[in-house]
Amino acid sequence: MPTGIITLTTDFGLSDHYVGVVKGVILRFHPEARIVDVCHDVEPYDVLGAGFILAASYQYFPPQTVHLVVVDPGVGTPRRPILVEADQWLFLAPDNGVLELVYRRHPHRVRSLRAERFALQPISNTFQARDIFAPAAGLLSRGEPVDQMGEPIEDFQRLPIPSPLPVGPGGLRGQVLRVDRFGNLITNFRPEQLAGPFLLTVGRARVQALRFAYADAPPGEIFAIAGSSGYIEISMNQSSAARAAGVEAGSVVEVA
Repeated sequence: MPTGIITLTTDFGLSDHYVGVVKGVILRFHPEARIVDVCHDVEPYDVLGAGFILAASYQYFPPQTVHLVVVDPGVGTPRRPILVEADQWLFLAPDNGVLELVYRRHPHRVRSLRAERFALQPISNTFQARDIFAPAAGLLSRGEPVDQMGEPIEDFQRLPIPSPLPVGPGGLRGQVLRVDRFGNLITNFRPEQLAGPFLLTVGRARVQALRFAYADAPPGEIFAIAGSSGYIEISMNQSSAARAAGVEAGSVVEVA
């Protein structure tokens, strides 16, 4: 049974009208929808960052929740709007690889949305979240059958997610996947990859401590911690590790 819950993850920010308009269109199609904002501060055009935020959140919602994620550098091009069934949830997104982490976790079926059936007309080349995705989300959240929304496809886009690679004698080289608003560096290392003594290098920082909680570290220390998303984070107690290390998303992380 549909829950009526729709989550939103976008790079729209909150200083313009975009998020409010998307919600308004959803409510036109399903006035009883319950809309949850996951994040609207994804870095503009950061498809990987949006996918990471989605992957850290969707599983905490009830089955049949509709997750709408729109970070779309290809808006207005021939890229397709898609609907994905994965495990217990439904996902709406542009076909640009933003759902890659969902694909890796669950068996899935991908459909190309039959937008001409329900989209607002005329469809804007710059605001398809309003004209295509919001109507689809409203319909799905009120129980529209997925097989009425589009045709199955197999040639959907995949997104390479970097994994740490061997370097030197016993070392690994990875990267920062995302910097959160606290300045924590979320890396692509898993906690088991820091078993035993280690020296982690990222920017200006040299990290040797693995802490259980942020408050376990003394002020000024940059340390590693197993984050809630399942990846190692590089952090500082009540300060910004990103600023202290002088790094950003995409920066190299090496472990010896």
